[in-house]
Amino acid sequence: MIRTLLKLAIVALVANALWHLFGAYSPNYKFQDGVQYSAQNRGQMSDEALRDKLVELAGQFDVPVTANDVVVTQQRNHTIVDVAYTRPIELAPGFTYPWKFSFRVDVLNLSALK
Repeated sequence: MIRTLLKLAIVALVANALWHLFGAYSPNYKFQDGVQYSAQNRGQMSDEALRDKLVELAGQFDVPVTANDVVVTQQRNHTIVDVAYTRPIELAPGFTYPWKFSFRVDVLNLSALK
């Protein structure tokens, strides 16, 4: 009986951790897709304006990104966006871990081809 309760408690802890990880990764992937789309269709937007737009986009997806977490550079007809941020995730009740997310988007600027 105690063995079964212990196994159920471990399964519940793992399920809880996975649920919280999913809740953090899902908005991250949606934000990453939005970053790629915005960078690809930036038009004549400056790097600073694109960075501000991406920070606003992060707020829409509930991703804790500030202007310091986003680096936008343009090299010829490529736009490169580096994003790195930390999000606290509650892996177990009462145990929060600072989880690091980072990604790089390198896209061809479509307006430069015209």
